[in-house]
Amino acid sequence: MRIRGAVLEETRGTFSVQELDLAPPGPHEVLVRLHASGVCHSDLNAIDGTAETLCPAVLGHEGAGIVEEIGEHVTRVRPGDHVALNWLPACGVCAECARGFSWLCSTAWEGMSTGGLEDGTTRLSRAGEPIYHYCYVSTFAEACVVSERSCVPIPSDVPFEIAALVGCGVTTGVGAVARTVETKPGDRFALIGCGGVGLSALLAAAALGADPIIAVDVVQEKIDVALTLGATDGVLWQGSPEATAAAVRDVTGGGVDVAVEATGRPEAMLAAYLSTRKRGAAVLVGIPREGTVVEIPAGTIQRAERRVLGSIYGSSVPDRDFLSALELYREGRLPLDLLISHRLGLDDVVQAFELMKSGTALRVVLDLASSG
Repeated sequence: MRIRGAVLEETRGTFSVQELDLAPPGPHEVLVRLHASGVCHSDLNAIDGTAETLCPAVLGHEGAGIVEEIGEHVTRVRPGDHVALNWLPACGVCAECARGFSWLCSTAWEGMSTGGLEDGTTRLSRAGEPIYHYCYVSTFAEACVVSERSCVPIPSDVPFEIAALVGCGVTTGVGAVARTVETKPGDRFALIGCGGVGLSALLAAAALGADPIIAVDVVQEKIDVALTLGATDGVLWQGSPEATAAAVRDVTGGGVDVAVEATGRPEAMLAAYLSTRKRGAAVLVGIPREGTVVEIPAGTIQRAERRVLGSIYGSSVPDRDFLSALELYREGRLPLDLLISHRLGLDDVVQAFELMKSGTALRVVLDLASSG
């Protein structure tokens, strides 16, 4: 079938919306008519080279839509089902999956580098030449073919734009707070970096009863937004990790139990660690550039039993955690609609990234149902 998709021709290049060919789904694959896609910072990492990506490619990995066609052996979904897309279809049999850590699935992570689906081949093409997938899903398009394991059925009353954000940014932020480290009521909490993922973590901290909640950023306007979403205090970046952490400790009376870092910058990672008190945990969510090093005073780790935890995809299991986040949304405890600052069309994808880079947007969502 013919679809329109936003193609990134090369790293550090730009997008152009083009007509593409999309092959039908294979035996264990699903064709999804996309209705919404989030524009996530991880997509920007693919554009600027922070995360190496095969090109030409259709980016986008936060998607939601309606199942239109299924392969002959598909059992998870049926045509007409509403789904959110999981960009990490875990194999279920590798060593990490067997240990219960499906978000670390070695098969899925290794296969992602091929730019194809699980068999390493692409369903997208242009004039007979392959166009690569991104994170198995490629949601900057009118439709996509994905593995059935990438489809998570969702309630039909959930807005597609909310379900799309749960596909990555929300799950990453919420999971970092609720899964990577189990934040409890009354825990002192700090967020370093008030972007989309960070604010999702902040909403989760508020929903779980953390108090106080400190928002840290280099931009006062972002702190102001965080204060409307549940932060109790704000700390503007003080010029160095040490000075910023000292300000957080002053506000909290000695430091926090949980500090989530959501920028990928080493100075923010160090600030998160130094903001913790004894037995505190710094949870590193942001994606750093290759070769980034963080120097931590070794003596402060042992004597205070402070911890540094990595977090990918929020240590989450999409079949479980997409639905738990959406249930909190439906109950009004996780007001994800407050994160959406801009709604654009597929043809506006370049503008979407300009908004992200300018720092003026919280979350940008592409409305794909009205594309074309």
